[in-house]
Amino acid sequence: MLIPLLLPTALPAASPIAEVLCEPGPRMTERLTTRHGATLTSTGLRNPEEVVELWTDAQGDWTMVIAYASGTSCIVAMGEHWATRVPQDPA
Repeated sequence: MLIPLLLPTALPAASPIAEVLCEPGPRMTERLTTRHGATLTSTGLRNPEEVVELWTDAQGDWTMVIAYASGTSCIVAMGEHWATRVPQDPA
């Protein structure tokens, strides 16, 4: 008689974005501004086809979005307690 061996299995960590969420750019902007009260606070060029956008709200929640040249935008990370740091004069 074979007895199945029961091993504990790891459960995935809970995440507000279990999967990457992609939408057309204007719909993503509407979602972030209207539903989440976020403001686009920073952008940076990742490569000629991708712009990284950082969206923050008044409570310090943040969302990182990749905006692709195709017109699609994808949420790639989210978090809390965003703080903008002012550069210090090294002198």
